[in-house]
Amino acid sequence: MPVLTAGDGTVLAYHVQGNDKGEPLLCLPGGPMRASAYLGDLGGLAEHRQLIRLDLRGTGASGIPADPATYRCDRQVDDVEALRAHLGLECVDVLAHSAAGDLALLYAARFPARVRSLTLVTARARALGVEFTEAHRREAAALRSAEPWFPAAHRSYEAVWSGTPTEADWDAIAPFFYGRWDGAAQAHAATEVPQTNEGAAERYASAGAFEPAATRAALAAPAAPRVPMLLLVGELDGGPLPRIATEIAALLPDATVVVQPGAGHFPWWDDPERFARTVTAFLP
Repeated sequence: MPVLTAGDGTVLAYHVQGNDKGEPLLCLPGGPMRASAYLGDLGGLAEHRQLIRLDLRGTGASGIPADPATYRCDRQVDDVEALRAHLGLECVDVLAHSAAGDLALLYAARFPARVRSLTLVTARARALGVEFTEAHRREAAALRSAEPWFPAAHRSYEAVWSGTPTEADWDAIAPFFYGRWDGAAQAHAATEVPQTNEGAAERYASAGAFEPAATRAALAAPAAPRVPMLLLVGELDGGPLPRIATEIAALLPDATVVVQPGAGHFPWWDDPERFARTVTAFLP
């Protein structure tokens, strides 16, 4: 397994998968702080591009940093840049899922000349000052009211929203994040806990991680290179809702929103072919 050493001495692992003749696509996992294994081949996207999945520090095969404060999202921007330099690439196409949307946006703001394109998959945008609220989650959850699992799952969601969830409640709300709650989705959901560094996740968005006004200004600066961005969101997802994705795109100079029908938070599981086709059509 290939590795590199970050500026602070932390050993970072990455995984190379897919078409070795395809151009590299640097993939950042969400969670936050979930090992990159859950991304898999991104719905067959590996047939078209060479996927380079980074295990963020303290996750997967990457080392644990000496300073836990470096788990903060903005502190990890240097890890992404270190990987680009290690790969010997002048600039990179970046794909980020979920919480990694913040990391990718901060990377594009700090190193715009190093990003050729940015694909944000059901991604967060706290880096731009946009939060996903309980009201957004409730709006998305209501779309699933006819599903057989809805009553029990919704009771557990209520416990989450009230701040009194049990571990069983966290497990029970998993169906809301998938367009189809079938065997494949259930197996995928079961991998989340063992793949996530919970302590690191608590520090990821801690105080000081985001300066939204500065990030928006950096991305929109007249002298900054324009980075084409795709915001791919699920029709049934609450993070972000499609209408919130449109609001996020309005804060970015060159962003396009695509809503994948019938998809939740993991659109490459819900319709792999459509997902791969959409991303491939966008990438340079």
